[in-house]
Amino acid sequence: MRYGVPAGLAALALGLTAALTLTPSAHAGRPRPAPAAAAAPAPFAHPGVLSSRAQLDFVRTKVQAGQQPWKGAFDAMLASKYGSLSRTPKPRAVVECGSYSNPNLGCSDEREDAIAAYSDALAWYITRDAKYAKKSVELMDAWSAKIKDHTNSNAPLQSGWAGSTWPRAAEIIKHTYTGGWPNQGRFAAMLRDVYLPEVINGKPNSNGNWELIMMDAAVGISVHLDDRASYDKAMAVYLGRVPAYFYLASDGPQPKYPPRSSIDTKSELVDYWHGQSTFVDGLAQETCRDFGHTGMGIAATMHVAETSRIQGRDLYPEFKDRFRHALGFHAAYELGAPVPSWLCGGSLTKGIGPATEVGYNALHTRLGIEMDNTRKLTEGRRPAGSENHFEAWETLTHAENPN
Repeated sequence: MRYGVPAGLAALALGLTAALTLTPSAHAGRPRPAPAAAAAPAPFAHPGVLSSRAQLDFVRTKVQAGQQPWKGAFDAMLASKYGSLSRTPKPRAVVECGSYSNPNLGCSDEREDAIAAYSDALAWYITRDAKYAKKSVELMDAWSAKIKDHTNSNAPLQSGWAGSTWPRAAEIIKHTYTGGWPNQGRFAAMLRDVYLPEVINGKPNSNGNWELIMMDAAVGISVHLDDRASYDKAMAVYLGRVPAYFYLASDGPQPKYPPRSSIDTKSELVDYWHGQSTFVDGLAQETCRDFGHTGMGIAATMHVAETSRIQGRDLYPEFKDRFRHALGFHAAYELGAPVPSWLCGGSLTKGIGPATEVGYNALHTRLGIEMDNTRKLTEGRRPAGSENHFEAWETLTHAENPN
């Protein structure tokens, strides 16, 4: 095994380009509907968004014992702008976010206040120092008292970024802090009325990271609200999107069409995959766009799988091949593997971000799968911090975490 894919793959792929390239008869017509999700758990497990109580207890024990990489990751979190107890929240009634956050009217403030609330919630759980819980509550209360809407073209994605982070903080505070949170109901109403309607229906025709991030938010919000119907709906969207985002050779000569979208011809599919017409295990729909957006898609995918596992349905055995190939394929090139001419015209835009820790832990630590390139990339970049959107402190929460 080399670069996370079978040895000699580059040469083999060059020789098989015709076989792997779309042909007029390949996968004609609309895809079958996405499989229905399993029923939501009754009751939901709390805290149960991205990290369970057992996972948090593991982290707390490691940090208190001064063990690495957890202690270093914890110290980095506290030293960051997100761990500052002097942070002043900057809520807005309307957050307006255009394409690539232009205009940016409250977009960065919202995402970063959410990450700060989550950081403080983690700090509370690990230290049991109430000042961190109070700071997390302050940040959540500030936004729940003011925000009413998201506008402009990036509103669904912005809602997904912030909406995936808020419930991680809220789950820890609501279910472990006994010092009181009088406005918890108002915060829950904010998630239900401002964020959930924006993300729950997905975005079928957009690049796949949008819908995966939006389902990360929808699933987390549904858990926090104990909303079984929304949980089931979000999981159904997710289960249809994942196989349409990460390719496996077992899918056939081309990737699956994205469910519920208008993309239903071969040429549209190639355009949707950013011009890529040769497909190998682990390739993602946005690989040829850039690794930054692909990394967000990977991170959101693993976040939902992690929450689903906490809530009683372990998706990792079902998706393990798709996940391990996606991680290994991108890790290899992020580490510097030469790019063959058949892949994205021989040029890749790297920068995957802190996207691999959760998936690597699930597949390697818990399932025992060897993932050499993913290991090298993940361990070499510890402690994973935040990309300032919705990924934060995943070395701290998920490195070598068996729970």
